[in-house]
Amino acid sequence: MKLINLQEQNSVLNQFIIEIRDKNIQKDRMKFRRNLERIGEIFAYEISKTLDYTPKEVETPLGIASCQSIKDNLVVSTILRAGLPLHIGVLNFFDFADNAFIAAYRKYSKDNKFNINIEYASTPSLEGKTLILVDTMLATGSSLLIGIEKLLEYGKPKHVHIVCPISSQDGIDNLAKHLPHKDYTLWVAAVDEELTNKSYIVPGLGDAGDLSFGEKL
Repeated sequence: MKLINLQEQNSVLNQFIIEIRDKNIQKDRMKFRRNLERIGEIFAYEISKTLDYTPKEVETPLGIASCQSIKDNLVVSTILRAGLPLHIGVLNFFDFADNAFIAAYRKYSKDNKFNINIEYASTPSLEGKTLILVDTMLATGSSLLIGIEKLLEYGKPKHVHIVCPISSQDGIDNLAKHLPHKDYTLWVAAVDEELTNKSYIVPGLGDAGDLSFGEKL
């Protein structure tokens, strides 16, 4: 698995990461969601540099222009619900892409251990396509690995791009262990070292789903 950390080079992305982490700015849900969208757009632009292109001629009002058009068949996928604003940001740039959604959640026991439950997956065929799987946070990596396993039931992608802006080092190591193949790329914007006993990232940013859409029971 290839790891790309966009925060290694300073850009406006740093400002958006600051704002989604800031507990005062987080009080504005619309701002939080919009910042995640903008982060998704930046990742989409960076991923676009890795795709395959094909020549295309476009007729303008004054003549014919020779251009390069994206050749890859893209599928943008997310794990509900925390990844939705990030998903929309990626889709803003890849508006021609197909979409996939996974309903997964942590089910905790009394000793703070948890299992990942997947209720369903809604996806087109992934055979030979380029899959972009987005989730706002990468803690242990368990949800993503189970989500990928579920998606692979629908075909083998040409390449899988995993986008997790806020990631823990443990989660990165776990993905690298289970996804050693060259056809996986993990994109991050911040790497945090600590996980709590409930597998929350510290300093992290809190619960991205709650911050985007409100608290749940």
